[in-house]
Amino acid sequence: MDQSEQRRRLGTTDFDVEDELVGEVATTVREGSKRLNRTWPELLVTGFFGGVDVGLGILAMILVKDATGSTILAGMAFGVGLLALRLAHSELFTEEFLLPINAVLAGQGTWLQVVRLWSSSLVMNLAGGLMFAWLIVLALPGYHATIISSATSYLEQPSLTVTIALALLAGATITLSTRMQQGTSNDVVAAIICMSSGLLLIGLGMLHGALNAIVIFAAMLAGADISVGDFLQWFGLVIPFNMLGGLLIITIPRVTRTWKLLRGLRTGKFELEDVTRQAG
Repeated sequence: MDQSEQRRRLGTTDFDVEDELVGEVATTVREGSKRLNRTWPELLVTGFFGGVDVGLGILAMILVKDATGSTILAGMAFGVGLLALRLAHSELFTEEFLLPINAVLAGQGTWLQVVRLWSSSLVMNLAGGLMFAWLIVLALPGYHATIISSATSYLEQPSLTVTIALALLAGATITLSTRMQQGTSNDVVAAIICMSSGLLLIGLGMLHGALNAIVIFAAMLAGADISVGDFLQWFGLVIPFNMLGGLLIITIPRVTRTWKLLRGLRTGKFELEDVTRQAG
């Protein structure tokens, strides 16, 4: 099979890969490059509002769980927070795996920028989440019992194996959700993705360091018997496995799938503008 026949089999672009992969690379590399090249003020504000915006989902989750006692319905309600992240253009720490790494591998950023993005996003997610948790506790004294029971369920797992597995699943779920949202410009489809992700995260009790931390902060402020040491021990275990879940389960397999294009961009075989144009 010569090159022209191969291209006809794979699609309409000039690249020797499927059309869908060309579109994926164009979208993820372009968005990842934007995130990596933000100024410090932009990084800090975006991360801070990531914690604040997802707090809207925490509010919805608490309301529905208190009213119905159903974690499944509470999970669907929590999807509002993930939708707020998308529409407000703020970000969670675990959204920052596939996109910036694709950008670095395509030569559109550096690993130092990745570390800067990860560290600032995580710290500012927690700062924004702490502020929002304080407001929740002040405004909703009648919901303190629900908040405390939710926080306790995150901290008290039956075994270390379960904790690790739930953290891996949470990292993979948010990373894949971010990728799916990048694949559509339809807000209705994006809303469905967010609601489905919230259903899985909260309904199955997955452990997500940045998200669960908001509930744990609120519980601590509401008087729960949770010390700073308890939180740090839990957080120090969950965050690395959130990262591994996003990186090993989602990012690396997808990078392998698009490696030919990413390498071509990095070596200058073709330009990002060419990929973007042919992706349509």
